[in-house]
Amino acid sequence: MKYVKFLPFLVFLITSCSSVRVATDYDTKANFNQYQTFAFYKPGIDKAPISDLDKKRIMRAIEAELLAKGMQKSSTPDVLVSLFTKSRERINVNDNWGWGFGWGWNPWMWGGAGRLNVNQYTEGTLFIDIIDASKKELIWQGIGSGALAFRNIEKREARIKEFVKEILEKYPPGSDKK
Repeated sequence: MKYVKFLPFLVFLITSCSSVRVATDYDTKANFNQYQTFAFYKPGIDKAPISDLDKKRIMRAIEAELLAKGMQKSSTPDVLVSLFTKSRERINVNDNWGWGFGWGWNPWMWGGAGRLNVNQYTEGTLFIDIIDASKKELIWQGIGSGALAFRNIEKREARIKEFVKEILEKYPPGSDKK
């Protein structure tokens, strides 16, 4: 029973490690209700510095999310969808420094032994751009950043789906309001 009080912290720790930080921007003058069809903007996607396999994974995830929102894929689309990615190596340093409180407090260990935890990971950023097809103007951009999972194909695909889902939750603007 005494471990139950640590459950919320554990849940927070697990979800914070896997979360995707999302930011969006959009053209406030655009009428998003008029956009019902989409297609991918190949020239933009070709510039993304990732493998063709990952591009396909991202495009499949985007397509699934947009179809779930009621949009249709079309050869004469209302909007074009493009993507871009960036990645960088990050180092996370945590200084676990104790003050001698807890079980068996020892006054001679004031401050306790500090533990320095260092871990290195790759942080990826996915940009999803939605462009008005007739005007060729950017009308919406979603950006998601978070730690990447490269270990195996299943984890990679699941992480890509998570990124895309979190980003496109904010499309169209106002759709996340209750």
